[in-house]
Amino acid sequence: MSAFSDALSVTSGGLMSQAARLRVVSENIANVDTPGYHRKLLSFDVTKDDSSLSRVEPGDVDLSRVPLDEVYDPSHPLADETGKYLGSNVDLMIELADAREAQRSYEANLKMFDQTRQMSSALLDLLRR
Repeated sequence: MSAFSDALSVTSGGLMSQAARLRVVSENIANVDTPGYHRKLLSFDVTKDDSSLSRVEPGDVDLSRVPLDEVYDPSHPLADETGKYLGSNVDLMIELADAREAQRSYEANLKMFDQTRQMSSALLDLLRR
């Protein structure tokens, strides 16, 4: 049963990581038009335990160092004397692609979790006979 619990542990780490990634991407999408907003980037940490089992965990959230876009809108309250203000550095197309990738990775981890659970249940049924 240790192999099953190891598989469940690995897939649960993947589920938590992709859920955190979806949260960060959704925050970026929500703030695509917020002046001065810096895109958030989530890193993943790979940890190994004493059984040499690798597990992925969500890491630190960093801010993108890409310069903010200058937006020309003289009627905006944040505009300077030239009529420009600093917008966000979030690219909506990149965020949507990241969201789709994170969603598919989450679904793959969920399917693996479910298959592992079904296999362990089937093994227990065989052992009961």
